[in-house]
Parts: sequence; structure tokens; C-alpha cells
Amino acid sequence: MKPKDSTSVFVSSTGHDGVFKPPATRHGAAPPAAGRRRGRRGGQPGSRGDGRRSKRRALRREPHEFVVNFVMLLPAKNFWYSLLNGATFNSLAVLALASHLRTMLTDPGAVPKGNATKEYMESLQLKPGEVIYKCPKCCSIKPERAHHCSICKRCIRKMDHHCPWVNNCVGEKNQRYFVLFTMYIALISAHALGLSGMHFFTCIKVQWNECSDFSPGVSVLLLIFLCLEAILFLTFTAVMFGTQIHSICNDETEIERLKNEKPTWERHMRWDGMKSVFGGPPSLLWCNPFTGLRLRRLLVMTQGRRGGSEFSV
Repeated sequence: MKPKDSTSVFVSSTGHDGVFKPPATRHGAAPPAAGRRRGRRGGQPGSRGDGRRSKRRALRREPHEFVVNFVMLLPAKNFWYSLLNGATFNSLAVLALASHLRTMLTDPGAVPKGNATKEYMESLQLKPGEVIYKCPKCCSIKPERAHHCSICKRCIRKMDHHCPWVNNCVGEKNQRYFVLFTMYIALISAHALGLSGMHFFTCIKVQWNECSDFSPGVSVLLLIFLCLEAILFLTFTAVMFGTQIHSICNDETEIERLKNEKPTWERHMRWDGMKSVFGGPPSLLWCNPFTGLRLRRLLVMTQGRRGGSEFSV
């Protein structure tokens, strides 16, 4: 089936891994630093006022982390309850953050840009009748199941969609990390929702002042905010996770499903599709976003992001 946005050329179907350039971001002036409030009495370091100010800063930065740790877990009387739930919640947060970074910084499968030149085609030693496609937008030889991303300005192998959450496409090489990202966000949202319910019913049985360092009104408002946020993210990421697993098991990307493209490739169904995306037989390594990560590669990826240059992973 011939893609609508490509023109056919009589060359052999081939492609080489190239460099990937993330979509350009707006470079503007640095955001102004938050000004300090004047005229307010401040306590000495280590005083109660200083502790309150540190909590307010934590609330502005990560509201869900603040509510779970400072409102529900730290004031709890049961030490093991606070320790186990705190370790679980923060471990899920670290895994979600690592999955987000891997999805954002990993090359999704970008096709070399501008490789559809006459010299390159002549060097392929083509056989008569062999046909692949050329993308007229990025002037690259288009492999099977590749689609052009209008945001990245590149053709991406097995492109599923462009995700604004990670500022990157979800494709052949980083779909695994995107699936882990949605899974861990859904798990941490469900965990926070369960902790909110347990904390609310616990505080009803006793005095609110005994189960929280905040006033009853502030505690209820923070719990309501956390529940609404957890329900929103749990619903969205659970749907995204289920959609991704369904696409992997059917070996069909979201773009292919929307365009109703007939499969001309050998499909890997169910477990074969999962193995091709996550690599190897089923194991706990499937849930590890740090698999295959090397310190040198991480430094190259970070420097490439800072310098705004092209990088390969």
C-alpha cells in the first residue's frame, strides 16, 4: 500500500540508522526568579517558621509528593506503615521519572534525513522492479511502516504518535519506555488514591489534629486536590497503557489503525509482539527502565540536549 505523503522510486528497501534531532523548543528569556516576600517575620534557621517555609516550597514544587509525604505519611503514628508506603510511593516516582527521561532522550527510530540522493541510490545496486518510497518532506528513503512526523520533521520507524508529555515521538526504539512511563504513573496514582482514602477514614475515627500537622480544613482541601489529580492521571494513563499493550499485541501502531492500513509485513502477535518490543522472554527486566543504560551514553545524551545538536543513541 502506497503512503499518501510519499513518492515511489525504484530502489531497494534499505535504511541506515542515523542521528536524531529532537524537535526545537522555544528559547526565550529565563523565567524570573520568584521574589522573596518582604515585611514578614522570619525565624532563625531550624526554627518552626523555617520548617513551615520549607514545606510551602515543597508544596509549590511537587504538590502530590508534598501531600503524600508531609500530610499523610510523616505524621502517621505507625512507623512501619509510613516506611513501607513511603518507600513504595517514592520508588514508583523514581521509576516513572526514569521512564520519562528514557522516552524523551531515546531516538524513537529516526530515518536518516536527506539520504534519497541519486548517488546513494546508484550505490545500492538495485534489482529491476524493486520499489520503496521516498518522503517528499524530509527527502529520505522511507522504510516500511515509517511515517513522517510534522513536529520532529523526520520520518520515524513504526511511529505510534508524537507525545507532548515527553516532547518526542513514540516509535520503534522508545515505545517500551513509554509503556513503562504510563504504567508507573497509573500505579503511583492508584497508590496515592488508596492512601488518601485510608488517611481520611483514619482521621474521622480520631481527632484531626492527632493525625495531621495541618488544620482540618487545610488537610481536607489537600486531600481533595490529591484525589482529583490522582483520578485524572490514573484514568488517562491507564487508558494509554491499555491502548499501547493492545497495539503491541496486535502489531499495529495507532497511525496504522487510524489510516486503516492493510498489513504487508509479518505480524508478531501477542507474546511475540511483547518480546519484540521489550526484548527477550518475559522477566522482571521488562519493568526496569534502566536496562541497557550506560553512563557514557547518558552523558552524551545530556550534552546533546544542552547543546541543541544532533545526537544518536
